[in-house]
Amino acid sequence: METLKVLVVEDETLIRAVLQEALEDAGYSARFADSAAQAFDALEDQDETFAAVLTDIRLTGGGTGWDVARRARELNPSMPVVYLTGDSAGDWASLGVPNSILVTKPFALAQITTAISHLLNVDSSPPT
Repeated sequence: METLKVLVVEDETLIRAVLQEALEDAGYSARFADSAAQAFDALEDQDETFAAVLTDIRLTGGGTGWDVARRARELNPSMPVVYLTGDSAGDWASLGVPNSILVTKPFALAQITTAISHLLNVDSSPPT
């Protein structure tokens, strides 16, 4: 069985390390980007296939997680998106993409893997 790859967009090294461990423990692999520009490059790389995007909202170097999610959905309208934020939850309704999940910092690692799994299961559910 192929391991599902998650694009993780996070500019804090310690959070990236914790997320990597949690994702690997849950059976996912991760590719990391620390800016919106790096995330765009990864999303547009024809050799990469991502099962989901996990993105912080506030990123250094220009661009936001909102921008990353919109680009991901332009390329794949059903791409599961999980947002991470410490202070931008109030903007989710107006800036977030539909059918996404927002997890506030600090978070429990189980929240992250549960959010990704939930969105992947919703996407693969047969229509009713």
